[in-house]
Amino acid sequence: MDVYFQLVTDAEAVKAACERLSAEETLGFDTETTELDPHDGDLRLVQFSSGKGSVIFDMLPFREKGGVRENAELAPLRDLIASERHRKVVHNAKFDAKWVRHHLGCELGGVFDTYLASLLIAAGETERRHSLADVAQFFTGVELDKSEQVSDWASPELSQSQLEYAARDAAVLLPLHRQMADRLKADDLERVAELEFETVVPVAEMELNGFFLDEERWRERLTEVKAVAEKKAEELQDLLAAGVAQATLFGRTEINLDSHTQVMGALLNLGIPMPESTRAWQLQPLAGKYPPVAKLLEYREVQKAATSFGENILEFVRPDTGRVHADFRQIGAPTGRFSCSHPNLQQIPHETKYRRCFRASEGKKLVIADYSQIELRILADFSDDSAFIEAFVSGQDFHTMTAAQVFKVKPEEVTAEQRSFAKRLNFGIVYGVGASRFGLMTGLSQTDAENTMRKYFSTYRKLDEYLRTSAAKVTDERIARTASGRTLKLRFDAANRQEVGAARRYGVNMPIQGTSADILKRSLRLLHDDLRSTSGKLVNIVHDEVIVECDAQEADTIAATLESAMVRGGEEYVRKVPVKVDVNVSDEWTK
Repeated sequence: MDVYFQLVTDAEAVKAACERLSAEETLGFDTETTELDPHDGDLRLVQFSSGKGSVIFDMLPFREKGGVRENAELAPLRDLIASERHRKVVHNAKFDAKWVRHHLGCELGGVFDTYLASLLIAAGETERRHSLADVAQFFTGVELDKSEQVSDWASPELSQSQLEYAARDAAVLLPLHRQMADRLKADDLERVAELEFETVVPVAEMELNGFFLDEERWRERLTEVKAVAEKKAEELQDLLAAGVAQATLFGRTEINLDSHTQVMGALLNLGIPMPESTRAWQLQPLAGKYPPVAKLLEYREVQKAATSFGENILEFVRPDTGRVHADFRQIGAPTGRFSCSHPNLQQIPHETKYRRCFRASEGKKLVIADYSQIELRILADFSDDSAFIEAFVSGQDFHTMTAAQVFKVKPEEVTAEQRSFAKRLNFGIVYGVGASRFGLMTGLSQTDAENTMRKYFSTYRKLDEYLRTSAAKVTDERIARTASGRTLKLRFDAANRQEVGAARRYGVNMPIQGTSADILKRSLRLLHDDLRSTSGKLVNIVHDEVIVECDAQEADTIAATLESAMVRGGEEYVRKVPVKVDVNVSDEWTK
């Protein structure tokens, strides 16, 4: 793919080039950087393609004049990058958005992200790959040579090959945009695509902001966890000793507590009727009757905490910021949910002793908000069940109302245990569990589990109808959609009952969980716009929870702003029941 380009290295050329580019509605956009993290390296090139040729802005001459962030000579370039009027076609736009924000001090406006578009079009197909080279080949047939990607972009003099590579990557984005825009329209994905594109900048900002981690508190917690883990291991070894086949003359025989085979063998030798798997949800019903099983679950929980949330997280704290700058994948699952890594802030245990280690920096506060039972509210809205809807409209606790129906008692007579049971039932319904699975979750017999679910659906008859219809539709059409139009293609063998059952459950849950993800993303964009000219900065998200850091004196105002953005985001998708958000102001990540 041959491409014409102009190299821009001075103020006069910047102004003239930006004026020419401003005449175009759609522009290919890309950057070349010296490192992967904007905190560690320099922004070397910013390149645009108009379709008639590429313009490459070299930042090195401007950096040598005293930096690029405040350099007035680059003002026309900043304006063009930030313009919402000009559509910027970018591949993996979060990367470029972080670099221009950190080094040029401007937002990336008018995003069309070919990476996110490719994921949406794939609709859950795991065989597809989504690098620029793969996407360009798939949609346009163009083969890109990516060998210069890892070349020395800090070199004082860039080679002709490097410049051609940079120009080509920007140029290929325009024909790619035309193909993908048509495909998004044909697949009815335009609304969800725009939702995803508008979320890019808030996520980029969140990663740049980072989340402050108190290292001293974290180490104190690790010491406590390790001591508890050792104690639990000793107690579990004592309980399992009688079930270990091989005896010893030198005291208790120990087994590898992390070995499924050895633990299963010991439990079976103790006469415990073990299921085929030792997953927590299958062991939970046995815990109340068999102390070794209860102790095993306790040990696993604390051992996971000791290994998964240990010293390794401290490696991600940047010395210059004292913060963790995690990597959030915007479409981390086919449902549209985020995933997170380096480290995974979405899996930090809920216990206060862990979360209090993440705190506001000096003079700041954390504003923490989460949606109240958002997936159940979505289900009520989708099912149009009057009793289900009324339970939320009334403002009463939904789990208590369900417990009252199931146990045939007045709401004020519902016990904490009954409410907990109803909560598991409600969320079990959302995730499509059947009577067998619910029985395993609660310890009920098959008959009792079936009777319980029968009572539930006799109360919410239209909900039952909705779930059955949705499952049948998924089986017939092999596709599921969220409220935004996000699509998941389901693959299963129609002759395999297990595969069909799994597809039905996932197909019913995906629109609910996916719409929850849609709501969060819409709220993030609204929040991002509302936080302009305030001290508020987005620092973390966990599925239905949003954390903002701000100046202490502005915390109450930011709390109201955050609640408003999240409610408005929810109301765009859920209209029949109220959207409720719980907000808390704190010094640390606790509720």
